[in-house]
Amino acid sequence: MNFELTEEQSAIQDMARRFTAEQVTPHAAAWDEDSTFPRETLNKAAELGFGGVYVAEEHGGIGLSRVEAALIMEALSYGCPSTAAFISIHNMATWMIDAFGSDDVKQRYLPDLTTMTKIASYCLTEPAAGSDAASLKTSAVLDGEHYVLNGTKAFISGGGVNEVYVVMARTDQGSQAGGISCFVVDKETEGLSFGAQERKLGWHSQPTASVIFDNCRVSKANMVGQPGDGFKIAMQGLDGGRLNIGACSLGGGQRCLDDAVTYVKERRQFGQRIADFQNTQFMLADMKTQLEAARALLYIAADKVSKNAIDRTQWAAMAKLLTTETGSKVVNDALQLHGGYGFLRDFPIERFLRDLRVHEILEGTSQIMRFVIGREIVAD
Repeated sequence: MNFELTEEQSAIQDMARRFTAEQVTPHAAAWDEDSTFPRETLNKAAELGFGGVYVAEEHGGIGLSRVEAALIMEALSYGCPSTAAFISIHNMATWMIDAFGSDDVKQRYLPDLTTMTKIASYCLTEPAAGSDAASLKTSAVLDGEHYVLNGTKAFISGGGVNEVYVVMARTDQGSQAGGISCFVVDKETEGLSFGAQERKLGWHSQPTASVIFDNCRVSKANMVGQPGDGFKIAMQGLDGGRLNIGACSLGGGQRCLDDAVTYVKERRQFGQRIADFQNTQFMLADMKTQLEAARALLYIAADKVSKNAIDRTQWAAMAKLLTTETGSKVVNDALQLHGGYGFLRDFPIERFLRDLRVHEILEGTSQIMRFVIGREIVAD
């Protein structure tokens, strides 16, 4: 067993960390304060290949595994979890096109997506279909050479701003999960509109809105995979998405731990540094241990997903559960160590606290992760 990163993985991690230090960290607070969508920074990230992390090189990507993707997302989220998660979502949608799309769909969309000339959204969740994604109601009815889509998708990152939408819609009303198909829809398609931008607790650097289909006509050629493949595609995409969101929690947690260590070494109370109190050291010890344990689990799960292991979904769920809950706890403890200063927007801790909280909800809540894990444990 080898628990060390390869030379190539270390180089990828270093590249992502340098990019974050130069292009993300200095601007993240302003993006959050002003709800600024950093399109220019995303384009710079794409120059490093971050627009098509696991898209095949022949289609313009850099063809990395889920392990390398996790390293990249963790590094990016050290500066801004919101922006890192947005890049992850774009990569999930782009991977679906590369992994399941026809040659025609790949040729039409991947060149612009991998360079992030165009950015993709992933549209699964609906107002009445969150954790129970198989119950989605958005319909796609075949009419000649087109499918006519009707319905609404909720909480869509990039909604109203992104140019491409990978959409799950029901093509067979008589089947539950097996009746869902996957489509690529362009922003300018007639019948496609968007709700108002959501006002959120965190993730201020990325736009979020409902995506609305009203007799939206989409060419048959824009179907990804075969009719009925949509739910399978969505679930495979979520395995990778859960790993990336977990990595974003690790990056945010690590940033707050590092900031907390710096702060307690400088802050003095009762005649000595806060860092010299045993209670402080015990808190830091727990934070460090919890992060490293979660990180190890995430890397194992990422390797299983990359190798298409039979138990990959359970491991991805375990990794997502542990990393997201650990990240939130570590950030909360870091705020506690900062005392009242941690509650101020002058320090980055409160931003990370807000940004990481949603990680326990999206890509499957912590409760759904426990359901996925437990179901596999008792399966015959």
